[in-house]
Amino acid sequence: METHIPLSELDKPAVSIMNDVIKTCVHCGFCLPTCPTYLETGSELDSPRGRIYLMKGVLEGTLKMDDEVVEHVDRCLGCLACVTACPSGVQYNELIDNFRPKLEVEYARAPMDRISRLMLRQVLPYATRFRLAVLAGRLGKPFSGIMPKPMRAMLSLLPQGSLPPAEPLPEIIPAQGTRRARVALLSGCVQTVLAPEINAATVRVLTRNGVEVLIPRNQGCCGALPLHMGERQSGRAFARRNLNAFPTDVDAIITNAAGCGSALKDYAHLFDGEPEEERAHQFAAQSQDVSKFLAELGLSEQPQSLGRKLRVAYHDACHLGHAQGVRSQPRQLLMSIPDLELVDIPEAEICCGSAGVYNITQPEMATDLLERKVNNIGSTRADGVATGNIGCLTQIRRGLKQKGNMWAVHTMQLLDWAYQGKFPIE
Repeated sequence: METHIPLSELDKPAVSIMNDVIKTCVHCGFCLPTCPTYLETGSELDSPRGRIYLMKGVLEGTLKMDDEVVEHVDRCLGCLACVTACPSGVQYNELIDNFRPKLEVEYARAPMDRISRLMLRQVLPYATRFRLAVLAGRLGKPFSGIMPKPMRAMLSLLPQGSLPPAEPLPEIIPAQGTRRARVALLSGCVQTVLAPEINAATVRVLTRNGVEVLIPRNQGCCGALPLHMGERQSGRAFARRNLNAFPTDVDAIITNAAGCGSALKDYAHLFDGEPEEERAHQFAAQSQDVSKFLAELGLSEQPQSLGRKLRVAYHDACHLGHAQGVRSQPRQLLMSIPDLELVDIPEAEICCGSAGVYNITQPEMATDLLERKVNNIGSTRADGVATGNIGCLTQIRRGLKQKGNMWAVHTMQLLDWAYQGKFPIE
């Protein structure tokens, strides 16, 4: 048997981390009923326990990085429901995050797969390019039936109607009344194109509660999108830009997208052993979701009624609930709105199938998970859904279009409307 050779000397720390994580797994199976792909396929290799077996085999050289291994690893959403459920504290995220860069180096993907991933890397993290791509995609939509699956998946996620205008927010937005805190907001890349109103609503809610908001001009993508695809160097480059762009003299670095927030928290590990290590740890410690920040700061002004009684289902974005442990805070804020009844969704821990770029790279599984999620949402008999992640919103709205008149909005939008005393959705 040939000896397994790591990618390079630089790969040794990653291999050490992966081996340490693998050793903590006792194969108890508590992760199985929480894993979305295992629930869909029933295959042990589509479970965290099964993937750990595969990754262990590759690391030890008893398995090759072949089509079967890659198929099951690629199917992992990275939702981290298994981490929440694991009684042994297995940090599966550290295993999959370090294995994916290794996969991308050692495995030769099919040409169309390489092309679609290149497009994602070169378009999604850049707001201007993404806006142009959306406009071009509208022209190509009539021909989607003859396009490859990843292209069809991209087109299916395009918003209905015209794109909102690109209107950047001011660099400094002062607090209303007495200033209680000062924060810097990550504006995001995809969100600024698809739903800039989320950032505007977030700023209005924060300033109304005495928070001065800074929006650093030189910021960029958080790095989550390339990191999801195993492109660590690219992800680190985006992260480095943000480390340089954001000020240190703020009370918090705020995100309103769960995937971005989780990525910012991971900066602490992304720069281990790098010159920016100390700054990255500080940055990660300052980063928090807007719902957590507001709930802990406390609302200085109570919201009004939205002018009607509403039954709202709250969807826990995986990278907010599982990755950041933020569950009660958005619910607390929503329940402060008079005449709003908040209900939980069955199988709340199961991913909607968005998961970064998963609904593009794995469209069939993503669609199956979306159907499961939408059926569970429908069972609540809610008027609409609130959540804290643009990826989830885009995915769930696609599913709700097939089910009737139910709407899906960001938590901050509902709170913003409540402060204005109006509900703009008919």
